[in-house]
Amino acid sequence: MAADSDSDRVGIQEGNLKMMCGSFYIAKDRESRLQGDDCHFICEEMQTIGVADGVGGWSKHGVDAGVYARELINNSLLATLTQPLSQVDPMKVLDEASAKTRAAGSSTACIITLHKDNMLHAVNMGDSGFMVIRQGAAVYKSPIQQHSFNHPYQLGNSANCDKPRQAQVIKLAVEAGDVIIAGTDGLFDNLSESQILETAATGIAQGLHPEDVAWQVAERAYQISMDKKAVTPFTQSSKMAGKHYIGGKQNDITVVVSCILHT
Repeated sequence: MAADSDSDRVGIQEGNLKMMCGSFYIAKDRESRLQGDDCHFICEEMQTIGVADGVGGWSKHGVDAGVYARELINNSLLATLTQPLSQVDPMKVLDEASAKTRAAGSSTACIITLHKDNMLHAVNMGDSGFMVIRQGAAVYKSPIQQHSFNHPYQLGNSANCDKPRQAQVIKLAVEAGDVIIAGTDGLFDNLSESQILETAATGIAQGLHPEDVAWQVAERAYQISMDKKAVTPFTQSSKMAGKHYIGGKQNDITVVVSCILHT
């Protein structure tokens, strides 16, 4: 099991399919080596992964936006380990983790697990999320939950935060060869589905471990985030909202890649 490191390399096995997962994380202030606002985990025993993104607006109030996300992810990992093997309920995990997280701040969250019936179970709160790639095509992408442009649903202890029950509940059948790309908005705001697909497919075709694929995807997202002239999904969303944001969106970037394989 691993939580919130720069990269994780593990194999996850259960039923007649397994998830082989790897992750990579790039903080917005990469050169300063600060921890940033994102956090994630991969739980080998329980077939479960999770990502969270502390809402940066809290920094205006003197709050480290990453503290809530880190506590939420640690509590999510602990809650996962108390669930029945092969029957992790992501909603119960999120509900328990949220109830036990006391830090100031708020966070988006996405918890994903693979059951022994080869069904992917997930909950997603806000603008973190995941997509599923099958035979070179994106067959699913979790919708964004937001109250208004750049104002995602978020868990927290303040009165205006959302509740776990408001998270999207997702169930999908998966098969050997599928690839799951999970991440925070630093990924999805900077890379389109086609760019994620192209980058991931190249690494997978080369036989790279999911960690290395995650690194390639995260690096591409980071390079675009630093491009002041890039046209990104966030740029396009801002125009639809009557805003005029130009260039990549500098943000923390977390990518977790899970390859579905036969046991």
